[in-house]
Amino acid sequence: MSDDPSYDPADVAALFDRCAGNYRWWSNVSSFGFVNRWRRAAVRQLPVTHPKVVVDLMAGTGEIWPHVLARFPDAEITAIDISHQMHVHALEVLHSERAEKITHLEANALTTPLPDGMADVVVSTFGLKTFNDEQHVILAQQVARLLKPGGAFSLIEASDPKGWLLRPFFRFYMDRVVPLVEKLFLNGAEDFSMVGPYSKRFGNCEGFAQAMRDVGLEVTYHRHFFGCATSVSGRKPVA
Repeated sequence: MSDDPSYDPADVAALFDRCAGNYRWWSNVSSFGFVNRWRRAAVRQLPVTHPKVVVDLMAGTGEIWPHVLARFPDAEITAIDISHQMHVHALEVLHSERAEKITHLEANALTTPLPDGMADVVVSTFGLKTFNDEQHVILAQQVARLLKPGGAFSLIEASDPKGWLLRPFFRFYMDRVVPLVEKLFLNGAEDFSMVGPYSKRFGNCEGFAQAMRDVGLEVTYHRHFFGCATSVSGRKPVA
């Protein structure tokens, strides 16, 4: 497998189809549980009180849904993901007890058929790195299109903590240790090791924050744990 991340939607879908069965437990183990903390943080920083419709872009296996429904028990979630197996695993294995609260849509988040202004909230956790700069511009347009005036958003992503004293150890872990563990304990898989190249190429959410501002959204930029994750949150202004 090439160390160069692909941003072709078919390649991304195939990558996460292969990862679906192990995604939840391995992402928690390899991050020492930080991904779960960061998902909670993404929900906490939503500047909204009683949303009814939540759209989860690049939803994966739905790890953010328990946090969303704990804070907003009356909300209903529309989960968008390009990977068929992510939807299957989320529905059949992880969230069958929440099935009536979740609508699944297998689609590219950049070209979703959802109607304008349907969402009170748009969230996304750890999907931004699978898009390049040009695709981030399109995604920002999609977020703005989907949100109602006054609606809120929060998107978080694993990042490259440039400037952190311990960054060399972080990069060694992501670039060397994680791939080695996968080969030894996950039947030689190399799919999760692509998180390192994707996050390194992504950098952080600053560029995406500007893309969101460029489409008229009010944006706050956040750093988490020395920049190992970064996020954006804010609102769509009321005209």
